[in-house]
Amino acid sequence: MKFVTYLKDGLENIGILKENDVVNLQYIFKSIGEGNPPKTMVELIESSSNDMIHKIGELLKNEKVPTILLDEIKLIAPIPYPRRNVFCLGKNYVDHVKEVKITRITGNDIPENPIYFTKAASPAIGQNDSIKFSTKVTKQVDYEAELAVIIGKDGKNIRKEDVEDYIFGYTIINDVSARDLQGRHSQWFKGKSLDSFCPMGPAILHKSKATFPVELDIKCTVNGELRQNSNTKNLIFDIPYIISDLSNGLTLKAGDIISTGTPSGVGMGFDPIKVLKDGDIVECSIEDIGTLKNIVVEF
Repeated sequence: MKFVTYLKDGLENIGILKENDVVNLQYIFKSIGEGNPPKTMVELIESSSNDMIHKIGELLKNEKVPTILLDEIKLIAPIPYPRRNVFCLGKNYVDHVKEVKITRITGNDIPENPIYFTKAASPAIGQNDSIKFSTKVTKQVDYEAELAVIIGKDGKNIRKEDVEDYIFGYTIINDVSARDLQGRHSQWFKGKSLDSFCPMGPAILHKSKATFPVELDIKCTVNGELRQNSNTKNLIFDIPYIISDLSNGLTLKAGDIISTGTPSGVGMGFDPIKVLKDGDIVECSIEDIGTLKNIVVEF
């Protein structure tokens, strides 16, 4: 099942995507007798259990469940205001490692250990929202389609064999990056944290609907041109390794987001480079999750 956060009549709601419609979570909780429904996605994650997910799944099999048309709502990022920065992995696909030498931002050696950094998202933007930037700030804006893991419960020093128990689900993040700022500041945080630089969504695929470890096709197109095309099985450090390693001495919390890295095909990997420009349409797609579409706006 796919969980979404959406606006209807100016109010934020959470629900479940059912084909091209959405089932409101308030109706679901009332129907399965779970008490007061959570108001945000993080509250849902914190209160979720296997029994709850099973009850919801059984309810959704009922064709008479009332739904809301997607045309009547606005999908926003599943977690529009993460409680902490997004945890990110750098250089986590071999083919991307090989292409980054062109960017001159970092070395092109295959890492022996995960490269972690964080990305501010205040807020994360959602489906059909605009990636906005001023050319006075940056002239080299790039895209990065990534699989993001949503942590389901607090955990520290998590064993690799126990990692799936700590996952709620998966979504898409476009790790938008200002390459000139990355190079100028000799680190990645600033260039990846400008306002609107964290598109997320369109939904969270619950872990019960995905094999583990996940092996999903991941793609990115710009104006219909296929730029990135890989599979998450090609991660250098897979999800069990990442979560186990990251949690050593550091408590991961319910609702935390881990973006697992991007495959080759980023704009700075081309010769000549293909940075984003005003009016570009960027679509990041991951098998079973959906497609995250955003429009580029220069000002």
